[in-house]
Amino acid sequence: MHLNVKNEVGKLQTVVLGIAKDFGGTPEASACYDPKSLENVLKGTYPNESDLVKEMSNFCEILQRYDVNVLRPQNISGLNQIYARDIAFVIDSKLCIPNIIEDRSDELLALQSLIDRFDQDSVIKMPESARIEGGDVLLTDEYILIGYSEDEDFEKYKVARTNKEGVAFIKAQFPDRTVVAFELNKSDAEPIGSALHLDCCFQPIGRNGAIICEAGFKNIEDIEILEKMFLKENIIRINADEMYHMNSNLFSISEDVIVSQPNFRVLNEKLRKQGLTVEEVQYSEVSKMGGLFRCSTMPLKRL
Repeated sequence: MHLNVKNEVGKLQTVVLGIAKDFGGTPEASACYDPKSLENVLKGTYPNESDLVKEMSNFCEILQRYDVNVLRPQNISGLNQIYARDIAFVIDSKLCIPNIIEDRSDELLALQSLIDRFDQDSVIKMPESARIEGGDVLLTDEYILIGYSEDEDFEKYKVARTNKEGVAFIKAQFPDRTVVAFELNKSDAEPIGSALHLDCCFQPIGRNGAIICEAGFKNIEDIEILEKMFLKENIIRINADEMYHMNSNLFSISEDVIVSQPNFRVLNEKLRKQGLTVEEVQYSEVSKMGGLFRCSTMPLKRL
């Protein structure tokens, strides 16, 4: 299988979509490794398997309607395998296998049979000291944009998943690309104002547009950098509450088609005004664990 992902919006041909079957049920609060999951466990609103499976099946149907080849991980009973984005990701023609947190390390086993199908020269395994997750890596044709944490936050917060060594590794592996890193706001306990990954506060959309939430970034200068990269009239700004509800974690099937939630009414109207077709899929139960559409997908090939 040929790998090719150069940006977030090219016409999608092949994608890995996570699975919710046998996801392990509601964890103990002490076992939660992101603030949104913890919040829903404590409130008694953590999602059940049947609702998750239904939402992901509906998303899969939308992808297949656009002739996307949808692959699924091998099922491992008792393991949450919904968020396929973080455990591996494609840049250009390379599949990057990062070092993820120990709580999620078994998820990679479910993809091993798929990984074995690729030319192993196209598979990059990162060194132990380099930490990164796919939700922190977003692409444009020119840039690799990475959310990360400096040592102080990386050692302090469980939700700090990408370190500066991870950024340096990507720079070394892709010398023809311009890598720009953004330090994110982190909290293990407070889901509002904390960005688990870069795609929780930022997303390229359409033809040189973007969704941006300032509350997710530690440094205001980084917002100014992003404003220069994308067309000002095509930038949609969201607030901390909208970031909490995952408004930036949409998923593009192409430059012209994007998947969003029906309750993102204000955002969806803005997207349509930019000429985008918005496919609405209810994904609110999936969102209770800290991710939405982009988090549950791992594109392997875009045109």
